[in-house]
Amino acid sequence: MTRTPLVSSQVVAEDLERMCDRIADSLEALSGRRLLLSGGAGFLGYYLVSTIVAWNRRSASGDAVELTVWDNFARGVPPWLEAAGAEPHVTVEERDVTQPIGDDVHADYVIHAAGIASPTFYRRFPIETIDANVVGLRRLLDHARARGDLQGVLFFSSSEIYGDPAPEAIPTPEDYRGNVSCTGPRACYDESKRFGETLCVNFAQAHGVPVTMVRPFNNYGPGLQIDDERVIPDFARDILDGRDVVLLSDGSPTRTFCYVADAVCGYYAALVRGRRGEAYNVGVPEPEISIAGLGERMVELGRELFGYEGRLVRGESSDAEYLTDNPSRRCPDIRKAQRDLGYAPEVSLDEGLRRSLAWYADVYGAGRP
Repeated sequence: MTRTPLVSSQVVAEDLERMCDRIADSLEALSGRRLLLSGGAGFLGYYLVSTIVAWNRRSASGDAVELTVWDNFARGVPPWLEAAGAEPHVTVEERDVTQPIGDDVHADYVIHAAGIASPTFYRRFPIETIDANVVGLRRLLDHARARGDLQGVLFFSSSEIYGDPAPEAIPTPEDYRGNVSCTGPRACYDESKRFGETLCVNFAQAHGVPVTMVRPFNNYGPGLQIDDERVIPDFARDILDGRDVVLLSDGSPTRTFCYVADAVCGYYAALVRGRRGEAYNVGVPEPEISIAGLGERMVELGRELFGYEGRLVRGESSDAEYLTDNPSRRCPDIRKAQRDLGYAPEVSLDEGLRRSLAWYADVYGAGRP
């Protein structure tokens, strides 16, 4: 279903042009350097890779970022990454980061984004999820320690490390310690991310590894596959297929949603300017919207964009543990990232949802008038 060009829609082209302007200082710091990205075939990998390609196309050859992308391609090689691999200064390798890293690997900066982030899929593959977040991270940190000259390492943690925060911890700051089950169905993800952060802090303190952590808060947008089984692509698929949008809960949990172009600007800033051994929330503090409210808003946008005639209806998941340990609220305090990184999200929820729906319609085709 997906088309093969690296930039598959006008939405993405516009995002990348704007991102290169917004974070030119971060991208200039990477120019002429070698960047290793693990887990590059995933959702965030789409914009992490595409941003570098767009920047390299602007730059003189000697100022290009030399990007190496690793992935085990458990869900196949996405066509956009095949296209990226044909670009100058980009190398794509099938590689499992949990395996030993040889002396032939050379990088100035490392981003560890390997791992499964969709609750449906990480509960299906819990051991693999733990291995990516713990074993794979340890391999990269050991490599960074042995090299001794890396400029920066970025670990993708998660807002899920906070579990279900107490009401007084909303918006949630980085120093909140969390309220997390270590044995529930989501623990493979939540606890491996928490332990991953422990590894990072100790490698920073004991060995001087320049590692920074980011905690994404409900990122969404182009690149998030329509069959990922997270809420926004689920709702988008219903809209594009012309059927009712199905809500698999009572719709009361609340979230803030951060558009991917804003988030990736924050991630590159954290890689280049983040403080050693520190964690940063990357998301938006408002609007905090219920899942039911999100569904209603997407229904309205579907009508506006495509003449959609469906409605929001209640359903029930066939998965008995679908809602177990599901946080009731998720909303970040981003003041630390604003202060240290210059992080400044710009895209409103309505605009991000419009851009996402337009991308899904363009790439997957269904539901277009």
